Amino acid sequence: MAARDRMTGWRWSCAGMISLATACGDVPLLPLCRSPEFLSVAVVSIPGNVLGALVKVRLRDADSVSIRFVAAGASLPTETPAVPRGADSTLVPVLGLSPEQDYGLTPVAYGDCGAALGPTQLWTTGALPEGVPQYATAGTNPADGYIAFGAGAYGLVIDNTGRVVWYHHFPNGPGLNFQAQPNGRYVARPPGTTPTDPAPWVELDPLGQITRTFGCARGLTARFHDLIAATDGSYWIMCDETRTMDLSALGGQPDARVTGTVVQHLSPAGTVLFEWSPFDHFALTDLDSAARAGSNVNWTHGNAIDLDAERNLLISFRSLNEITKIDTRTGAVVWRMGGRANQFTFEGTEVPAFAAQHGLRLTGPSELILLDNLGDPAGSRAERYTVDEAGRSVRLLATYGEGSGVIAQLGGTTQPLPNGHTLVAFGNGGRVEEYDAAGTPVWRIDGNAGYVFRAQRIWSLYQPGVGGPR
Repeated sequence: MAARDRMTGWRWSCAGMISLATACGDVPLLPLCRSPEFLSVAVVSIPGNVLGALVKVRLRDADSVSIRFVAAGASLPTETPAVPRGADSTLVPVLGLSPEQDYGLTPVAYGDCGAALGPTQLWTTGALPEGVPQYATAGTNPADGYIAFGAGAYGLVIDNTGRVVWYHHFPNGPGLNFQAQPNGRYVARPPGTTPTDPAPWVELDPLGQITRTFGCARGLTARFHDLIAATDGSYWIMCDETRTMDLSALGGQPDARVTGTVVQHLSPAGTVLFEWSPFDHFALTDLDSAARAGSNVNWTHGNAIDLDAERNLLISFRSLNEITKIDTRTGAVVWRMGGRANQFTFEGTEVPAFAAQHGLRLTGPSELILLDNLGDPAGSRAERYTVDEAGRSVRLLATYGEGSGVIAQLGGTTQPLPNGHTLVAFGNGGRVEEYDAAGTPVWRIDGNAGYVFRAQRIWSLYQPGVGGPR
């Protein structure tokens, strides 16, 4: 029976040392394992991002490698997540560096016999491009992690001090919405170069490399407002479908172009797994009469989607002032909350409870949060509700940002965070704030943050969106 001595790192294939010569002959003792050995180490830049570097390592007798990095003059290093060893060489990203700063980068290889340090490499980061926005922040008790959002021509990530720690340039901008996904990558839907350009979503890895694109089936146009890229490679996407309809009997045009929001669940190959269309379930009279009088009717304006624990779909329809729950097995409408087709009684708030809402997210079983853009002079506010489906009642639990005077006429999002915190972007209101469970502001971007359609806290630059709420 083979035996193994982990302390000495030697293996015997016979019963013991006494019987070694007689039973085994002159069989040499074989080493159990060898310490990791570095064959070569080199550092290269990450295209389009001076705030990072790639360390290319060739090694043997190791199963993974990470990088310990420290700025010149600093005493405590930071270590990247370990990367499995490649067949020939291994690329280890180092992210979140400061611009125009000297660093020492030391590879650490891990194997059966423990860890080994490789030769330290010196690296100097470049200057940020002139177009990258700069930010300042205030607050003493924010959640851990970083904030991702789109600004101008960039997808950005800042830390809690406001320092830009990651960026990616889009030639035509990210299309307002830049967000991390459950599969650990970023997505954006840049605008097309022409009015007829289908403008698909693009997916980027943490190195800024485009890994795939997302489009709608049936030739429909993808909306930029929200997307769910699932860990199995499938994705949920909102699409615009426009039909020419005679609305003269409803006070509209005889040849009105009516646009409704279709939601599709597509496989990694683009096969339709599920599709839901308001043309099959809603009435044009669900929309206010003044809004359906023109030649182009923005009927539903879906702007947020989420999935509950049973994989049922929730959609925010801004034009209808409505949240809708849909059974994704049958396509049936489970309930409609808010707007003209409301099926609920609201408690703790006036009716209508919300209007022109954005940023719908589930916060737990039978709980949701949204940004209410009712237009009150006191300003937009995030609102958390508990939903009693059986009793068809909704109760307001908490508000965030009430009395700010900031009205998000366009865009805006919410994100539930650990410890009862909530992150709110007020769209074109130019404000991004984090609140604690009592609704007290604990962090914000100072001054006018610009048009932040979506702000999203992520926990890691290396796996953005993994292990955290949407």
